[in-house]
Amino acid sequence: MRLSHTQTFVPKACAYITRGENELLVFEGPEYDGYQIPKGTVEGDESPREAVFREIAEESGLGAIATPRHLVSDIWKRREKRWYTRHFFHTTVHEPRDEWTHTVTGTGDEVGIEYDFSWITLPTRTKFALDLDSYLNLLTQSKDAPIKCSVTQ
Repeated sequence: MRLSHTQTFVPKACAYITRGENELLVFEGPEYDGYQIPKGTVEGDESPREAVFREIAEESGLGAIATPRHLVSDIWKRREKRWYTRHFFHTTVHEPRDEWTHTVTGTGDEVGIEYDFSWITLPTRTKFALDLDSYLNLLTQSKDAPIKCSVTQ
């Protein structure tokens, strides 16, 4: 693959949030068909890890999470000349609610949108919006296992 200087790369932080042994937090939003996970653009000089903390709070309302562990980064093409450098993290949470609706806060385009959150059982064969399910298999791998960086389109 050859990338040109005219292409745009947007850094994104993505959060796999689990509860217990095998439940993953997901939502279905109005923008795309299929499950999604909390995610968003890395802003200014914040690190991807800082962005994932912020995005989790803004999109789900959760604040008391375990320190996110970086799983993998990739380069993902969504549109012609627009690429995303996605940084996937895993964190756990002790959350008693099985489902809830949260109104997105912050400063992004999603502010004011309501997301309906729930838990799904892993493993799942369900396809997620925006290929956000690409690395669910890493949730069951040893945290010491080598992780590869990939480019997907």
